[in-house]
Amino acid sequence: MQFENILFEKAAQTATITLNRPEAYNALNEGLFKDLARALEICADDDDTRAVVLTGAGKAFCSGGDISAFREEIDTNPSDPLRQLIKILNVCILGLRALPKPVIAAVNGAVGGGGMSLMAACDLRICASSVRFRQAYTNLGLVPDGAWALTVGRLIGFNKAQELIFLDPVFDAEQALAWGLVNRVVADGDLQRVAAEMAMRLSKGPTRSYAIAKENINHAMLDQLERQLERERSGMIRAAKTADYKEGLRAFFEKRPPAFSGK
Repeated sequence: MQFENILFEKAAQTATITLNRPEAYNALNEGLFKDLARALEICADDDDTRAVVLTGAGKAFCSGGDISAFREEIDTNPSDPLRQLIKILNVCILGLRALPKPVIAAVNGAVGGGGMSLMAACDLRICASSVRFRQAYTNLGLVPDGAWALTVGRLIGFNKAQELIFLDPVFDAEQALAWGLVNRVVADGDLQRVAAEMAMRLSKGPTRSYAIAKENINHAMLDQLERQLERERSGMIRAAKTADYKEGLRAFFEKRPPAFSGK
């Protein structure tokens, strides 16, 4: 099957999904989400696919939502583009967690916003040593979505999750490893090889046992996933109606620090 916004390859019982908008740092738009959702469905339905690798083309894993698409709505209906985009983001997050095969995020480059939510929804995360991360929502006057508070919060804990939300720091791969956000950090040139080796190991494992164990983990640790996705979608829409969001967007496009009013 041909896709416009991802690359989909399969070899040796491993499917590799590559987010393929490198000119936009793999920013998330409706087309990319639709392609990703379809690819996950294919992987779920194919018994010969026993492990999945999710990665990015170019210099980024995923920079987050495609902010450029929101410019025209700043003064009219700023929440509407987000309302539509988050619906299909949530489909992809649920697809990653419901997929009855292990998913490895091969984090090849910069991660921000919704890219962190996608990465956190995977089962394992291997990270190139040069990668930098940023939560990036609150600097625009928005709030995390894609079950960020649940999945990232589970991985790094309450204290660090609040630090990322309120201070919005840029942090590196070694910090991500120390906090538990990623499982392993490798040299940039080794990333795809290490991810492929791990995927091959998983593809030779007890696939049905993995599926049952993943389902049990979802029930034990992510049992509020659907409610959290809806709660974060609602929160994002509320935040997108604020004056601070309009200021955050203008500041982003004008390449200046935002002057938030708290309104």
